[in-house]
Amino acid sequence: MLTVENINVYYGAIHAIRDVSLKVNEGEIVSLIGANGAGKTSILRTISGLNKLRSGKITLFDKVLYDTKEKKNMFGKTKSISAGVPPHKVVELGIGHVPEGRRVFPYMSVKENLLMGAYVRKDKNLEKEFENVFQKFPRLKERINQSAGTLSGGEQQMLAMGRALMNHPKLLLMDEPSMGLAPMLVEEIFNIIKEINKSGTTILLVEQNAHLALSIANRGYVIETGEIILEGVAKDVAENPDVRKAYLGE
Repeated sequence: MLTVENINVYYGAIHAIRDVSLKVNEGEIVSLIGANGAGKTSILRTISGLNKLRSGKITLFDKVLYDTKEKKNMFGKTKSISAGVPPHKVVELGIGHVPEGRRVFPYMSVKENLLMGAYVRKDKNLEKEFENVFQKFPRLKERINQSAGTLSGGEQQMLAMGRALMNHPKLLLMDEPSMGLAPMLVEEIFNIIKEINKSGTTILLVEQNAHLALSIANRGYVIETGEIILEGVAKDVAENPDVRKAYLGE
């Protein structure tokens, strides 16, 4: 479904992502774990088109989202030219993104936030999508006219997830869904993530809670200082001694 090939991303002179390659197959949950600042969020932002590639290639199904090519200028010097799909087109192609920190629109109502998730939809008959979101997140239905900024942290996370689901994505990118939530809410959110996957949505999950992330995933990747250092079946990654010591507190 999604193929990321040898991507490199810079922030100014800082080489944030170094030759990262990963694959997400249709129907999977793939977890990407690593410490703060390792580059997890940068990878998701690059897939969504919010960060530019310096080099590499990203493909969704058979469509190239981003690619870089070498071009010589008039002085004979080689320069990488990045070409890609703009972020709103990425959404149209079926990628949803639940960002780190939720990023709801605080002065808009729950309903208005959900409608923003469907802004690229050509058909505006959204009853089925609202029904789907409210089935997974009944609390959002109870607060449909409430301003998003007045919701609790857990409710805002539910809203961010519901907003992404309004476009019925084929692939859902999730960035730190457990951040700042109480343990009981974290368990609830992860149960919903499993339910979303079972209903047919493929998920690429970035999460600091490595134990939880790997427990629901089919496969896992470990990133350290911008590089993938380990990949494999989630169970095998979770049992790796270095992973257990660094991320599972053992």
